[in-house]
Amino acid sequence: MTNDDIRIGVFVCHCGTNIGGILDVPSLADYARTLPNVTYSADNLYTCSEVGLTDIKENIKEHKLNRVIVASCSPRTHEPLFRSICQEAGINPYLFEMVNIRDQDSWVHMKEPEKGTEKAKDLIRMSVHKAALLEPLERVKVAITHSAVIIGGGISGMTAALNLGNQGFKIYLIEKEPELGGLLKSLNKVFPSNEDASKLLESREIIESHDNIYVYKSSIIENITGFVGNYKVIIKQNKKNIDIDAGVIIVATGAIPLSPEGYFGYDNKNIISQLDLESLLKNDQVKANNITMILCVGCRNEERGYCSNICCMNAIKNAMLIIEKNSNAHITILFRDIQTPGTVYENYYRKARELGILFINYLPEKPPVIKKDVVDVYSDLLNQDIKIPQDLVVLSTPLIANEDSEVLAKMLKVPLGENKFYLEAHVKLRPVDFSTDGVYVCGSAHWPADIAESTSQANAAASRASTILWRDHLEVEGSTAEVETELCIGCEACIRICPYNAITKDEETDTAIVNKVMCKGCGLCGASCPKNAIIIHHFTSDQIRAEIFTYGGEI
Repeated sequence: MTNDDIRIGVFVCHCGTNIGGILDVPSLADYARTLPNVTYSADNLYTCSEVGLTDIKENIKEHKLNRVIVASCSPRTHEPLFRSICQEAGINPYLFEMVNIRDQDSWVHMKEPEKGTEKAKDLIRMSVHKAALLEPLERVKVAITHSAVIIGGGISGMTAALNLGNQGFKIYLIEKEPELGGLLKSLNKVFPSNEDASKLLESREIIESHDNIYVYKSSIIENITGFVGNYKVIIKQNKKNIDIDAGVIIVATGAIPLSPEGYFGYDNKNIISQLDLESLLKNDQVKANNITMILCVGCRNEERGYCSNICCMNAIKNAMLIIEKNSNAHITILFRDIQTPGTVYENYYRKARELGILFINYLPEKPPVIKKDVVDVYSDLLNQDIKIPQDLVVLSTPLIANEDSEVLAKMLKVPLGENKFYLEAHVKLRPVDFSTDGVYVCGSAHWPADIAESTSQANAAASRASTILWRDHLEVEGSTAEVETELCIGCEACIRICPYNAITKDEETDTAIVNKVMCKGCGLCGASCPKNAIIIHHFTSDQIRAEIFTYGGEI
């Protein structure tokens, strides 16, 4: 295709006031018309709206556009939408280019609208020169293995297994402990319903007798290879390796309570943990009348800066259960902040106060001091020290990530956050997805979660997994790397640096080859190749150079 055949359409979005309130959007559309190969240019109030999308399709047809540029918000959120519209209008989706003039411009330069507008012109000009060099690409089709591996047999794993098993898929549920149930086995009752935890464990019998669910207890993951739709998982059970093929993987490994040892003189007798208290409540062995609970033990400090999310509600639940059994009990909860999200949990908290449970705020720089028969605590509200009689002290410690999280994360090629919990692809848009396609996360493996949250996330992960399992084939990204074998010297630099293990070596030709299904087009291999033997489609050297050189003026 010659330059004369290239017909580019540019659509500049106001995004309400996000962009239009800062930048001079009409002037950007006018400027775009002056650029080479731009046949049509316009501004829209909301380009992603039905009106805006229809405008794109109609102008593609009317002006015979064969390249489309949208200057608006983040490609991460809206590029798939605009690509699909181009495809509906008969344009290859990879002939679409998106310019982020919101996150990278208007939001950054709110106090410099004129400079921001000039910067937007630069960004649009760069995009136009790149668009002229774009090439149509095709997505790769992959056959799907219609089964799932679920790692972890707690409430999240069991919920996800039942969800997918009831849809008719073959499920392999892997649990490292001798029994299913996870932390649920240690709980007495669950909030806010105060239902016996044992009732929730009844689902174990349904799972273990389910025709579509295969349970492997006392089993550990040895290795994971493959890609979305075609994963191969090796587990070890009773010193024997078992190979499993699966289309998707769900991580539901949960978390573990931090041991209170070393905090407030913990002795598992007069000073116990909330988990110890669960056991006493389950066996009706709570004899104390004066009970003090201390929250945020071992968290929200320099070592663990996070709130564990479930501790407040768990302490309130156990305090209410004690009051119901013993109306003479006096319970004080020492807290830094109370976490009771939503109206249901807030009403639960209010009921606890109505039952006479006392809540006292303490300062982290003045923590409670446990003495023989009392707990001394400074109340900032009263500006004085308070002595609280105590027969029993209960410490609320956070849930922490499993020790083997890092090992499993490396096998799956998924990230961990700073506290070693698994990190989702996007906190709002893909909350149960990993950046690695076909791998999902739910429950406390992702972040400390209560029973309701864990169940909800498990169903969400199963729902996302089913979008793959219900297909016969899956189309994966066309923007991938390709090795020019005549230039490749077989140095293996790309193999060592690829974060997705998408590159291997062809022993016959002594050159690198790329698995297009596993490749994410990140560009690390292309940047590291000493012979420039790797092409990153949609981000070729020529396309990037066109953007760079035009930044200072015309090429």
